[in-house]
Amino acid sequence: MQQKLFGASGFYIGQMFREAAMRHGAVPVVLDRPLDVAPDTGLQHSYRSLADLVDRLADQLWSAGVRPASHVAIHKRDNVDIALLGCAASRIGAVPVLLSPGLDATAASILLGRLDRPLLVTDEATLERLAAHTDIAKLTSKRVLVSGVFPGAVALSGLEVTGRAKLVRLHPDEPAMITHSSGTTDVPKLAVHCARALWNRLVPQKVMALPVRGETAAFCMSFVHSRFYHALGTFLSGGSRLLLLTDHDPASVGPLLARWQPGVVETHPNTFVLWEDLADAPGAPLKNVRCFGSTFDAIHPRTVQRLLAASHRRGKYLMQLYGQSETGPVAVRMFTERGAARGNGRLVGIGIPGFTKVRITNDAGTPVPRGTVGHIEARTRGRIVTYQGAQDRYDAQLNGTWWRMGDMGTRSWWGGLHLIDREIDQIDDVDSNLRIEDVLMSRLDELREIVVVPGADGVAVPVICTRSGAPLEPARWRRATADLPAMDAPRQWAFDDLPRTSTWKIKRVALAQLIATGDRAVARG
Repeated sequence: MQQKLFGASGFYIGQMFREAAMRHGAVPVVLDRPLDVAPDTGLQHSYRSLADLVDRLADQLWSAGVRPASHVAIHKRDNVDIALLGCAASRIGAVPVLLSPGLDATAASILLGRLDRPLLVTDEATLERLAAHTDIAKLTSKRVLVSGVFPGAVALSGLEVTGRAKLVRLHPDEPAMITHSSGTTDVPKLAVHCARALWNRLVPQKVMALPVRGETAAFCMSFVHSRFYHALGTFLSGGSRLLLLTDHDPASVGPLLARWQPGVVETHPNTFVLWEDLADAPGAPLKNVRCFGSTFDAIHPRTVQRLLAASHRRGKYLMQLYGQSETGPVAVRMFTERGAARGNGRLVGIGIPGFTKVRITNDAGTPVPRGTVGHIEARTRGRIVTYQGAQDRYDAQLNGTWWRMGDMGTRSWWGGLHLIDREIDQIDDVDSNLRIEDVLMSRLDELREIVVVPGADGVAVPVICTRSGAPLEPARWRRATADLPAMDAPRQWAFDDLPRTSTWKIKRVALAQLIATGDRAVARG
């Protein structure tokens, strides 16, 4: 008997759309950019049409030589079809390897080199950048283009399909999907997920989504991050209308949200800062939102207050999940409008009952008393299997059955987890860079972003971005920082010049290096 998508053994993304189409086939899915793999199909889709497209892509990949357990690297320009290609590879038992469109050629080549000569699905412009940097034919078994032409590559549309590829499901403890870490400190690591671990992440997220089951849901987030697939799995199973958005610009997003009036909206915390502008936008695009979803990073209290104030729904809230690619969510916090006004953005929640536990340890890995600052460690059944090609780095993060998150924090007497800083970002004379950033974002409405990094002499250097790009008045800065730890004079940058990951996290180490050298070259990943 064919086991369903949400059977107890694992979460298989290759079955996600077909299982949903069998129950809710006509439910609409709206895009803001035509699919590169099917440009003539427009922006209006349905569960059924996307399930059919995933099946067709699976047939094409099979014709290209993809087989169960083989690696299929997907590295192309940003679009929803990254996810569709990943689902198609999974459907025939292959392991999709999802590489951010923002990776530079150096990082992408290193990651491809850690794989087993994968088939690469890409586009002409991306392949040109890779080929200019490395011997791409040596790193990959075949290059398949979704658009354009390139010597030695074949067009996806030109692959001859001779029959329907069979559905293949590997053992739930075998590799099922590979994503990469944020790469905030160096070259990203390839995180290997199995279907059982993905299932153990999905179950609590489905439970947390019960209050908004069936609501129209809008997602504008990285298609190469595992969180996106859990969001899809959660809301496809409930038959929600979906808006899957690629463009983060409020001018593009606002009219779509105003038209479809979603009850659920999820994006990256730094994108939510940008979307504060939607609070007063024409058509009141956020007025029907009951749940804002925020993952990937802690969110500023000012942003939470503005988002919730823009909604007209009763019982509105923002759900924050704290975790990382290697673990999935390990702590959860729900912000209400009243709670957001209290402004403690460093409280990231509590462990997820029945699924995760969190503790604080000293440098030797021994638990410390409540209220003591130390290393955050988590124990979860959603942990990855390994780092592809870097088992030693995986083992180094383990403390028995506990996983060291790379963050410093404390736990309150009632179990609340407070995030202080990343281990690598600590500055001797500053208790918490993140707390200072929260305070200044709340005091200076004109800020789009502030990042406090160590300078060459160890003094804290604030890097600021204003929403309009206009210079920040020195007098306002002096008043806002009068009671804060001593810092160097602020450096003002354009937000687009900040080095960022695919989920818009700021690469603090890279930013500190750019400041030290006086360089403003943009780094993405």
